[in-house]
Amino acid sequence: MTAGTWVRPGGVVLERTFAEALGVSVGDRVTLDGRPYKVAGLAVTAAAPPYPNMCYPPGGDCDFDDQGNLPLPGPGLGWVTEPDARSLASVQAPLSYTLNLKLKDPAAAPAFASRYGGPSFGARVVAWQDIEITDGQLVLDEQQVLSPGALLAGLLAIASVAVLAGGRMAERTRRVGLLKAVGSTPGLVAAVLVAENLALALLAAAAGLVIGWAAAPLITNPGAGLIGTSGPPSITLATIGLTVALALAVALASTLVPAVKAARSSTVSALADSPRPPRRRAALIALSARLPVPLLLGIRMAAGRLRRAVLGAASITVTSAGIVAVLTFRATVDHDLGASARQIGDPVVTRDTQMLVVITIVLVTLAVLNAVCAAWATVLDFRRSAALARALGASPRQVSAGVAWAQVLPAIPGTLLGIPLGLGLFLAADGGGVVTVPPVWWLTAVVLAILAAVAVMASIPALIGARIPAAQVLQSETA
Repeated sequence: MTAGTWVRPGGVVLERTFAEALGVSVGDRVTLDGRPYKVAGLAVTAAAPPYPNMCYPPGGDCDFDDQGNLPLPGPGLGWVTEPDARSLASVQAPLSYTLNLKLKDPAAAPAFASRYGGPSFGARVVAWQDIEITDGQLVLDEQQVLSPGALLAGLLAIASVAVLAGGRMAERTRRVGLLKAVGSTPGLVAAVLVAENLALALLAAAAGLVIGWAAAPLITNPGAGLIGTSGPPSITLATIGLTVALALAVALASTLVPAVKAARSSTVSALADSPRPPRRRAALIALSARLPVPLLLGIRMAAGRLRRAVLGAASITVTSAGIVAVLTFRATVDHDLGASARQIGDPVVTRDTQMLVVITIVLVTLAVLNAVCAAWATVLDFRRSAALARALGASPRQVSAGVAWAQVLPAIPGTLLGIPLGLGLFLAADGGGVVTVPPVWWLTAVVLAILAAVAVMASIPALIGARIPAAQVLQSETA
């Protein structure tokens, strides 16, 4: 018993997971075969799997999968007095009996269940190992959801760190020239740039360990079918070493190439700090001449930093794929579950949905960070050309819109590519089952929402950069 009292005439005790799915507690009323019963208490049991993976009557035909869970929610469990149970029995739903057996060798329970269970014996025998698996189904499903989600977050984090490192390099290009001008060797310059980012990676790894340790109990609750909580995980030296090593590896991979490239650049080019000009093609020039000024500036900025545009497209692809996978899960669940199951609720589906919401928040946060960092790096790279455009008649709003277009243009193919990748991701995570494609308007809303979010977030650093007077920028660049 976890709440209330045991059964009494006219009272029912509900299994706690089933009671949560129904949304009832002690003192509420439920209906059994048209008769009202008062919920006298809530209880958990080790003799049967919790809702929704319960199979009753014991001799019933329940099609469990390889992991021991039902494809659709099974019935809930409630206890009543023996007279009430007999009065509820009928020809269509007769009484059945449950016998708890304790074997001399508990490990032999699966073999015993396979030998003596089945229609030939008129009984269904369930091994305790099967109950154990279904008891932990909530956590097992969390692992299946979090594994691909962690992969997506890792890929997006790499892209975000690469863009962030590129932005930091854009801020330090002139410093590289100054260091080399006073006698620093290319090796020393590269070491300084790499050391800065590795120090930030160490701080981020420490913060991530603390936040992860504090947040882990929120997503490892075993559910109402079990008693107790898992508590915070123990942080071992292996966990610390792996986290720090991953953080340093990502920072090093994202920083080493730009740092070496910046260190090998000439002192004059580092002090000039001009972006790579796009290739001039007559057809492209003729086409761009007819474009609005913001779009023209955006194309020029995107072409001037092509690698950054590719990273931006890749990060948006990962974000779009994650969101589409979440929508596909929701559409598939709504299609597979019946109306009654959706009305009662499925704790496993609810927990999966919660985990997917967490993953979506992480992906969107990283994508927003990436868009802001990429836009700020673009503002730094093209501050001189943007000032020249303003001096030649472009308004600050047009220049800011150009920076936003430089982020939106690579986001368009990235968002569209994320749709098939998201469907494939869900199919791979689901083990090759039947996938229900989300409605077209869902996917259209995702594309428009992502593009709008990128445009809005990119506009923030663009507007900040546009507030600096053009004459001040040109004078500082000349100096």
